[in-house]
Amino acid sequence: MTEKINVYIASPRGFCAGVDRAIQIVELALEKYGTPVYVRHEIVHNKFVVEGLQKRGAIFVDSLDEVPDDLPVVFSAHGVPKSVPEAARRRNMLYVDATCPLVSKVHREAAAHEKSGSEIIMIGHAGHAEVVGTMGQVEEGRITLVETPEDVEKLALGDNDNVAYITQTTLSLDDTADIIRALKSKFPGIRDPRKEDICYATTNRQGAVKALAERAEAVLIIGAPNSSNSRRLVEVATRQGCRSMLIQRADDIDWGWLDGVRNVGLSAGASAPEILVEEVIEAFRRRYDMTLETISTVEENVRFKLPAILMKE
Repeated sequence: MTEKINVYIASPRGFCAGVDRAIQIVELALEKYGTPVYVRHEIVHNKFVVEGLQKRGAIFVDSLDEVPDDLPVVFSAHGVPKSVPEAARRRNMLYVDATCPLVSKVHREAAAHEKSGSEIIMIGHAGHAEVVGTMGQVEEGRITLVETPEDVEKLALGDNDNVAYITQTTLSLDDTADIIRALKSKFPGIRDPRKEDICYATTNRQGAVKALAERAEAVLIIGAPNSSNSRRLVEVATRQGCRSMLIQRADDIDWGWLDGVRNVGLSAGASAPEILVEEVIEAFRRRYDMTLETISTVEENVRFKLPAILMKE
């Protein structure tokens, strides 16, 4: 007799407006300029998406030095240090910037704080592409990165009375709140971002996973190991007292890990396409007598404009 299982699927989940825009930019660039189109860094952190674009003629590189002068290049959704477009302009390269507009907002904040002479603290994960890009908007050494409240305690700044903070857009809301409390305790006059830096999609997906965790004994998150927002979803579910696992595809599911589980939550990070969600649901359907229910927490209708260069004839 086939075991019964209830699968609760989060809404919203998967692609956010910034990811959707970035992928469209590469697709439109391929249509407009032909193949190949170079992309500096993974356009988004998802192997399935990257491999799909490679098949269509995109070439992914780590450095602008790998791109010929006479071929177009796209900068990833995570953003790049300002030295990268400057180098592209010096070489008269055709480039398209796919940086998420919400990341660009943080870039502008960093530049404004530098101009005002503030001590700048960034909450984020060292080495992440978005953090590298944001810290590269200002002179080297002008931004101090913190990852934990303990990092805050060790801070020694030149001017404790003129301090501002910015954050990576894909962080855990709960973890970030702990760091912000530590910052405000140590620097009472610290300036907040005018508008929350953590993006709407990160906030919404974490809220949806919390709702899943109220129903489920275990939660599966579809996303890449190098996807910050996907890994944060796993942490959110775990913090809610739910077992949670990150998978890239249905083939990654450890069915033994689900032994005895009757209620499973399912969501996807902001760079995971819906086709991978459908693949996982089908895997459950083949294995169990499955009931499927969507848990909706908020409706998203955010859209970002595409770069004008791709719209011109």
